[in-house]
Amino acid sequence: MKNVQKYQRGYYMPPYECLNWTKKEYIDHAPMWCSVDLRDGNQALIIPMSLEEKLEFFNHLVKIGFKEIEIGFPAASETEYEFCRTLIERNMIPDDVRIQVLTQSREHIIKKTFKALEGCKNAVVHLYNSTSVAQREQVFRKSKDEIKEIAVSGAKICEEYRQKTDGNFIFEYSPESFTGTEPEYALEVCNAVLDVWQPTPERKVIINLPVTVEMSLPHVYASQIEYMCSNMKYRENVIISLHPHNDRGCAVADSELGLLAGADRIEGTCFGNGERTGNVDIVTLAMNMYTHGVDPELDFSDMPSLVEIYERVTRMKVYERTPYAGRLVFAAFSGSHQDAIAKGMKWREEKDPDHWTVPYLPLDPKDVGREYEGDVIRINSQSGKGGIGFLLQQQYGYDLPKKMREDFGYSVKAVSDHKHKELMPNEVYDIFCERYMNINTPVKVIESHYIQQPDGKITAFVTADIKGRDKVGTYKADGNGRLDAVSNALKEALKIDFTIADYNEHSLEKTSKSQAVSYVGIEHNGETFWGAGRDTDIINSSILALVSAINKIVKPL
Repeated sequence: MKNVQKYQRGYYMPPYECLNWTKKEYIDHAPMWCSVDLRDGNQALIIPMSLEEKLEFFNHLVKIGFKEIEIGFPAASETEYEFCRTLIERNMIPDDVRIQVLTQSREHIIKKTFKALEGCKNAVVHLYNSTSVAQREQVFRKSKDEIKEIAVSGAKICEEYRQKTDGNFIFEYSPESFTGTEPEYALEVCNAVLDVWQPTPERKVIINLPVTVEMSLPHVYASQIEYMCSNMKYRENVIISLHPHNDRGCAVADSELGLLAGADRIEGTCFGNGERTGNVDIVTLAMNMYTHGVDPELDFSDMPSLVEIYERVTRMKVYERTPYAGRLVFAAFSGSHQDAIAKGMKWREEKDPDHWTVPYLPLDPKDVGREYEGDVIRINSQSGKGGIGFLLQQQYGYDLPKKMREDFGYSVKAVSDHKHKELMPNEVYDIFCERYMNINTPVKVIESHYIQQPDGKITAFVTADIKGRDKVGTYKADGNGRLDAVSNALKEALKIDFTIADYNEHSLEKTSKSQAVSYVGIEHNGETFWGAGRDTDIINSSILALVSAINKIVKPL
C-alpha cells in the first residue's frame, strides 16, 4: 500500500523489561467487571437508547451479575442526568451494585455530577483527563506539569464534594489515552492523584488504564500494565482496571494479557459495542474463562435472551459468527465436522458425561441456552451422512443403520443442492418419510399369517395387492424367520431376486405405547435399496420396511 511512511509507532515501552506475566498459563479467577454499555456503548449508537430502554437494559445487566455499571455522564446532558436520577428515585439499584458516573476535571461538572448522585447508596465517581503526547501537544498544548495539575486539581475537588454529599462513593481515575502516554509519566500522574485520595482498605481507589486507542500488539500493553502494577503507590489499596478499545481487533487479547500482568478489573460492553471499532467484548472475555473451567461470575446461561434485548434496545446486530453468542457459532455444515461432532457426542455420553471434549465445539451449547437440534447440525449440500443421521436421531428419534445414513445423506444433499438452500429439520424429516417410510406402491402387503414348522422354519401366508394386477393375491413361502418367509413369498409373487443385506429395529419412544421402527436393506443386481417401516407391532414394522425397500426396485405391472 502507498503512504505507509506516514505512520509510526505511537506507543511507549516501560523503561525496563516487564515480562513476568509471560510465566502465567491462564487467568485463574474472575476479575471485577464493570459494564459500560449504558455510557460508552450508548454514546456510540446511531440512535441512543431511550430512558425506558436504558432502564430495561440496566435491569438485565444486574440480572447477569454485574456489580458495577457505568450509567453515563450526568453533567453532559439532561438525558444523562435524568437517567441517573430515575435509577436513584425509583430505588432500582440493588444494595450490592454500584453505579458509575463519569466526570471531567472541572469544578462545575464535578458539582453537577455529585448533585446527580444525591441519595445514591453506592457509586463510583470516575474522573479522567488525557495524558498522551499527542493530546498534550496537539489538543491542550500544555506541559507535563500542567496536565498533571489538571488531574490533581480534579481529585481535590472530587474529595471536597464527597465530604459534603451523603452516600458511599469511591473514586476512579483514568489517564485517558494511556497507551499513547510514556509509562513513567502515566505513573507519575496516577501516583499524584493517589496522594490526594489516600486509598485505604475500607475505601480503595480504582486506577483505570484505558486502551483509549489501540496502538500496539497486546504484549506491549501487558508490559505497560505490569510496570504500572509494580510501581504504583498504595498498590494493596488500589484496584487496577482496564478499559480496552478494539481499533486493532485485539481488545480481548489486551484484556487477557493485562489480567495476567496484574490487573484486577475490566470495563467493557456485552458485545463489544463502543466508539470506533468498539470496546472489549465482555461476553467473549468471560466465556473464554468459562471454557477453561474458571467461573467468570457472570451468568450468560440465557444468551438468546441477552442477544434479543441488546439488539432491540441498541438497534445493533450480533454478527452470526460472534463468539459464543452468534446464531451460527455452533452450526456445522461440513460433513466431516458433523460426523466428528456426532461421534464425539456419543462418546461423551458413553464414556465421560461429566466433561466436555466434543470435537469442533469448545463449549456445550446448552450452557448458553442453545439446543443441539437446529443449532449444531445444520443441513445443506455440504453436509454429510453423520450429521444428517444425527439430526434425524436427535430431533425425531430415528437411528438409521450406518450404510442407510449414507444413502439418506445423498438424498438430502441432492435436494439441498437442487434448491440451493439450507434444509430445516422438518424438511429433512419429510424427505426421509417420502423416500423410505411405509412406501406401499406398487406393492402393498395387506396381511400376513405365520405357522411354525416342526423343523423351526416359518411358513408365511402373505396377502398382497400389487398395482397393475386384477386381483389381490395370497402367496406362501417358508423361511428361517417371519421376515425371511415374507421375503421369499414376495420374491415368488414378483418374480424377482434379492437378498436381505441389513436389518435393524428399535422403539421410537421409551413408553408402553411406543411405535417400533425397522430398517431393511436389500441387494438387487449389485445395488442396495433401503426401506423403513413404522408400526405399533415390531413384525409389522419390519414387513413395512421390507416392502418399502422392494418398492424401490419394482415397477408397476
